[in-house]
Amino acid sequence: MAPITVFIADDQAMVRQGFGALLAAQPDISVLGDAPDGQTAVSEITRLRPDVVLMDVRMPVMNGLQAAEAVLRALPATRVLMLTTFDIDDYVYEALRIGASGFMLKDAPAEELVRAVRIVHDGQALLAPSVTRRLIAEVTRTRNNRRTPPAALKTLTPREHEVLELVATGRSNVEIAEALFVGEQTVKTHVSNVLGKLGLRDRSQAVVFAYENGVVTPG
Repeated sequence: MAPITVFIADDQAMVRQGFGALLAAQPDISVLGDAPDGQTAVSEITRLRPDVVLMDVRMPVMNGLQAAEAVLRALPATRVLMLTTFDIDDYVYEALRIGASGFMLKDAPAEELVRAVRIVHDGQALLAPSVTRRLIAEVTRTRNNRRTPPAALKTLTPREHEVLELVATGRSNVEIAEALFVGEQTVKTHVSNVLGKLGLRDRSQAVVFAYENGVVTPG
């Protein structure tokens, strides 16, 4: 099996070198390169086409949110994991809306970083409880302006709707399988169908969609 290819974008050399060394030591991960600013990152990422990008939220020249948006527009299959010093970063909501696969605190334990790369590569979202709370708070604040749910929502089968609800509450494929008494592969198929019918690129966007359109409600 081919290794998971990773690119690291962060303005701190120690972070790039430390994360790079940690990930390169894993037998199933290969680090393709790194960049100190958003503009260089976008150029290198579009050239190297990694599977997963670790993107610092705050960088010079072009910030992480702008860089992530450019990368996801050019390479829809690439997963972007945002790096931040604080879990209450102002960019959380917008980053998820544009398709970032999740957030990772820079001071998280080494094993969590490795696990995060594998999780987002597998197509799952990585949303810490604090990030989910922030997302809920933002949707609650703006819910009165919520648009009419798209017609595509009605194309979901009852089981797909149920899967969307569980995805929105942060359940993993394994947890959804256990809750519905089905196999994990069946869950993956349902999730894929949901994303396809709703025109969403990944689970993070599904979470945002579900809260914005009342599939699940805060609290």
